[in-house]
Amino acid sequence: LCCQCGVPIPPNPANMCVGCLRAQVDITEGIPKQGTVHFCKQCERYLQPPGTWIQCSLESRELLALCLKKIKASLSKVRLIDAGFIWTEPHSKRLKLKLTVQKEVINGAVLQQVFVVEYIVQSQMCEDCHRIEAKDFWKAVVQVRQKTLHKKTFYYLEQLILKHKLHQNTLRIKEIHDGLDFYYSSKQQAQKMVDFLQCTVPSRSKSSQRLISHDIHSNVYNYKSTFSVEIVPICKDNVVCLSPKLAQSLGNMSQICVCIRVTSAIHLIDPRTLQIAEIDGNTYWRHPFNSLFHPKQLEEFIIMDINRVHEKKKGAGAGARSTKHTLAEAWVRKTSELDTDHQYFCCTHLGHILNPGDLVLGFDLANCNLNDEFANKMNPHSIPDVVLIKKSYDRTKRQRRRNWKLKELERDREAPDTDDERQYQDFLEDLEEDEAIRKNVNIYRNADIPVESDTDEDGPPRISLAEMLEDLHISQDATGGEGAEMLT
Repeated sequence: LCCQCGVPIPPNPANMCVGCLRAQVDITEGIPKQGTVHFCKQCERYLQPPGTWIQCSLESRELLALCLKKIKASLSKVRLIDAGFIWTEPHSKRLKLKLTVQKEVINGAVLQQVFVVEYIVQSQMCEDCHRIEAKDFWKAVVQVRQKTLHKKTFYYLEQLILKHKLHQNTLRIKEIHDGLDFYYSSKQQAQKMVDFLQCTVPSRSKSSQRLISHDIHSNVYNYKSTFSVEIVPICKDNVVCLSPKLAQSLGNMSQICVCIRVTSAIHLIDPRTLQIAEIDGNTYWRHPFNSLFHPKQLEEFIIMDINRVHEKKKGAGAGARSTKHTLAEAWVRKTSELDTDHQYFCCTHLGHILNPGDLVLGFDLANCNLNDEFANKMNPHSIPDVVLIKKSYDRTKRQRRRNWKLKELERDREAPDTDDERQYQDFLEDLEEDEAIRKNVNIYRNADIPVESDTDEDGPPRISLAEMLEDLHISQDATGGEGAEMLT
């Protein structure tokens, strides 16, 4: 019989029934039944004392461990068997934990008890968010600059940053007239960005730091670091004039070359021989050269006659030749001079896409004043009359048929310029024409424009559906109702 109430029970060391034992002994005594956790609304992190902020989702293992640590000292006298969350409304600012504990009581009897601990979620701004609100938030800035009139390289760089998700740690991205500024909360994140830029575009960098404060007692210094990254001032479709020494080292190629691509190196082609060369950032800064024209000086020519050259004798020490281009000799006439008989003869690397009657964009070297130190010293007979750059297509038709789109970085912009829009359309056309650049860019299908057949032979180059990604976006609230389509 139970020694307290006289109810018949199986024998146990305490000689009491469970009800009387619980009435006599409370094993949860001393364990707090309420507590607080601090939550930052801006960055959605929880405070782990004394000063660490950690990212936790609701009812996650990390949040459970955080709550248990707050009562760890009280739980040392009992044995924790099980712990879990009791569901609460996500916006209720309450977290409820259901704990099961055991403890040895009178004469070695083991008592098990279940109880609930409730936590109140209190809002508190973390130091990082506090700094952002106080406008004293950045510890390091990366200033990316390119001294050119065209932003093609920046549009390409923007897509690389989006693809590799390097913009996630930035506090702010600011656009200025000749570049971008990336602000970071630590010097290590800024250094990581500089290393990425040096691997993806030909560039050089310098760094400096400014002392903000200094604690003489703890010997702690607070610096603001600035990294300056200068990208080579050469863009795709530029005509450049190399120094004689550099041209000789690249396999005796012509000094007048066309830039067909800018990736981690500058890719050049000689329109007379199809000889190609790659110049990395270090080589460029040792032997710098400039673009002879800017894109606004492109003129429209019409092909009067074209002959493809199948065999071209290699010169002494010549380097590799392009297999994707075809050498051709062409007679062209400016569309602005169709009422005259004045024609120009030129060699071109675009023989694989040009036919008589086609419109093509190029630069007129015969009637221009070249202001370049290397071009002025060249033999006039070695300078071609015309350099053809790319075939011309109807831009309005291309825009109407473009069934894809790109994502953009969120940044503080200056007032948008009409010239910027034209340059962005140039970059989109370059993506359609150059498969090598396209491989490094995430291209998303635009569902608003219907899919057309890709078998248009005579039309402008297009991107196939196989190269596009589906743009994933949330269409409804994740709590969803019956049959709600959460993802499209």
